Amino acid sequence: MPESTVPPRARFAPSPTGYFHVGSARSALFNWLFVRGQGGTFILRIEDTDEARNRPEWTDGIISALDWLGMTPDEGPFFQSAEEGTHAEAIEALWDSGALYACACTREEIDERTRQRAAAGDPTPGYDGYCRDLGLPRGEGRALRFRTPDDGTVRVHDLVRGDVDFPLRALEDFICVKSNGKPLFVLANAVDDRTMAISHVIRGEDQLPTTPRQILLWEALNVAEQRDLGLPAYAHLPLLVNEQGKKLSKRRDPVAVELYREQGYLPDAFKNYLALLGWSPGDEEIVPIETIIERFRLEDVQRSPAFFDVKKLAHFDGAYIRALATPEFVTAARPWVDPLPGAWAPGTWRDPDTGAPVVEGPPWPSERYDADAFVALAAVTQERVTMLSEVPELVDFLFLDGPPEDPDSWRKAVVDDPDAPQILAEALAAYTTCAWEADALHAVTLAIAESVGRKLGKAQAPIRVAVMGRTRGLPLFDSLAVLGREETLRRLATALERLAPAG
Repeated sequence: MPESTVPPRARFAPSPTGYFHVGSARSALFNWLFVRGQGGTFILRIEDTDEARNRPEWTDGIISALDWLGMTPDEGPFFQSAEEGTHAEAIEALWDSGALYACACTREEIDERTRQRAAAGDPTPGYDGYCRDLGLPRGEGRALRFRTPDDGTVRVHDLVRGDVDFPLRALEDFICVKSNGKPLFVLANAVDDRTMAISHVIRGEDQLPTTPRQILLWEALNVAEQRDLGLPAYAHLPLLVNEQGKKLSKRRDPVAVELYREQGYLPDAFKNYLALLGWSPGDEEIVPIETIIERFRLEDVQRSPAFFDVKKLAHFDGAYIRALATPEFVTAARPWVDPLPGAWAPGTWRDPDTGAPVVEGPPWPSERYDADAFVALAAVTQERVTMLSEVPELVDFLFLDGPPEDPDSWRKAVVDDPDAPQILAEALAAYTTCAWEADALHAVTLAIAESVGRKLGKAQAPIRVAVMGRTRGLPLFDSLAVLGREETLRRLATALERLAPAG
């Protein structure tokens, strides 16, 4: 059969019942990659009919995350709740055709009959068709069930998993319309896919068991509405698992896309890594998104679960950060060092349990930030971070009143070092008169190291902690040159005063 020449229409249809899960982001990405490579349309449809669990901020989070990832939909967002009229028309058509029937059974009654069957030797769980042939009218408190054929199979032609057969004898008469008249997901989804002319349904494999029901409904709607619409193509993506091989859990694993944005992962790095969760671009892994779009094929998606490896994601992000031109890095880091009023900034995502921000804002007052000073050290900062949230700790010494407090560094590099007073005193004297640039500072500090019989690295430690607060950080002499002579001398003098014996 020749391939269709009609551009595909694929929808990403999340339910906004929590923060944006990385598994959902991967599904959105594979939809987006597919339609971008085929010249199709990427549609966002919000499945918001579960009023008890949906919250507007979850919807906003989905839309914001897609924008951040550069996957703004071509159409939408559409809201399933806005299609009540279309859903109601489909329910009427299915009822009139006999595809639905009313059921008055309560869950307790169904469970009791299941127990009775099990005691009699029939372990088949679920609904037993009790109301199927009673001819009950529709009414308050009565759900509408689909009249599932008794025999045969439903075959799902899956672009990832191949043909998957579901025996109809194992499929109960499932509820399509709740007792309050509201359609359930399985019906609303099928109706919306028909209304939007969706050609491809690309989603996680956890949705595969619902697909036979949607196919049955689709075929029943063709009869009821006297419209022979072709089924969409299905592709069910492999599960994402943690290092123990368990399905990613919101309670156990760091799965919120918002969290990774807060931590300062670059969107292109995040997309590149997500694309590898169940698919491969070839011999290389870190490749431009344009290459991924060009090479992506649903038929190449793997069936086995994909390991979501945070360490590997961090490696990708570090590589992407280092590949930025320095001005691009400065722009990317700005929300973490000098957030613009009204623009997105870290600190908006809060721990679901404690309510505390996962990433704090800059530790210095905004008026102390010096853009020129940050630019001067941007290149050496860029080389040392894997996430943009790590930037403030490397440059905070520039914008605080004094060196950041790190008691362990102070004790190890200054208090416990018998040569620290001499090194700091000689540095204070030498730095007062030397040329104030990195090479000159290096030369005079080397002379100080020789005077105490140390290598340069060992001699730097007390100076670094006295001025920059920590034993590790940016290159010392570049940092001193940017901090300035006056502030450097002040901090050295303060350190010597702290070391002076009381009295």
